[in-house]
Amino acid sequence: MSVRPIYLDCHATTPMDQRVLEAMMPYFTEYFGNSSSITHLYGWEAEAAVKKAREILATAIHCSPEEIIFTSGATEANNLAIKGIAEAYFTKGRHIITVQTEHRAVLDPCQYLQSLGFEITYLPVQADGLLDLEQLEKTIRPDTILVSVMAANNEIGVIQPLEKIGAICRQHEVLFHTDAAQAIGKIPLDVEQMNLDLVSLTAHKVYGPKGIGALYVRRRNKRVRLAAQIQGGGQEKGLRSGTLVTPSIVGFAKAIEIGLAQMLDETKHLRLLQETLWNKLSQLEGIYLNGHREKRIQGNLNVSVAGVNGSALLLGLQSVVAVSSGSACSSTSNTPSHVLTALGHPEALAYASLRFGIGRFNTLSEIEQVASSAIATIQSLRGATL
Repeated sequence: MSVRPIYLDCHATTPMDQRVLEAMMPYFTEYFGNSSSITHLYGWEAEAAVKKAREILATAIHCSPEEIIFTSGATEANNLAIKGIAEAYFTKGRHIITVQTEHRAVLDPCQYLQSLGFEITYLPVQADGLLDLEQLEKTIRPDTILVSVMAANNEIGVIQPLEKIGAICRQHEVLFHTDAAQAIGKIPLDVEQMNLDLVSLTAHKVYGPKGIGALYVRRRNKRVRLAAQIQGGGQEKGLRSGTLVTPSIVGFAKAIEIGLAQMLDETKHLRLLQETLWNKLSQLEGIYLNGHREKRIQGNLNVSVAGVNGSALLLGLQSVVAVSSGSACSSTSNTPSHVLTALGHPEALAYASLRFGIGRFNTLSEIEQVASSAIATIQSLRGATL
């Protein structure tokens, strides 16, 4: 039996926590009702489970349960937020602000809106991946209807200053959306403190099931209007029609519950593994850390390696470690990471990059094994080019 490589791609997806699976299983078999069927016991059971899950998610980000709209994931949530706002507020303005380093699930809907006549400003980032807040504020116009800035970047892990951005948006009466797919369950999120109007969430980045996410939509202290993008049965207050997937919703809530309960201990664990890997890799010349040194989610280590071919580097490591060169959503692209080029990297260095996504179940011995293999592979590749 072949030995599987060590999994260090937790920003692409995470393995499901066994506790999450155990919470989900009864809702596949025993409590299998449709939560919209509220005329009998089976529907009531499912409805109660969805209600409890909604309350758990609301508590996690400090909102009310009715402000949580379930979706199929963060991609749908992003599309609903951006297109929904554009459609609902186009008479007020057609200018949207986002950032060059956003996920394609934000950039592509924005590009789509451009084709319909909206004007999109794609703000650059500084060399450390952080947004220039003065530049953001200067970009806001009277016809700006939305600012969308990712909470924690999926490639370089950089955490943007959401509270400061939210204050700027609130001052200028502009709606503020954040893609928090990589942040939920890992860093504290407070929609009131951060002045967030819309927040996209997903389960599979935090040891929950794939195919389930949510969008927070502010309903108080200036209610946000949103145009539905999926019409049908009228579920989720008409904002997202379709039968709710009760087992996945239960699993989503359980994953968030575990993440919040373990956040402090898990942060310490991930920091230890991350620092160990970086301390070993940084002993080599020509190894560059991508993104801010401190303002990043723990477990993320994105490095560029000078003097090697990126494809050869991944090929040399694939039997030892499962790691990516960037976003899994664009891994088939032949172009360098748009996030790394936005940091100012030349193409060759952007191509020769590795994104280590360290997770809950990784161990120190695994990290040491990966570090030794990576160093040996890099030295071998560099030697071959001399």
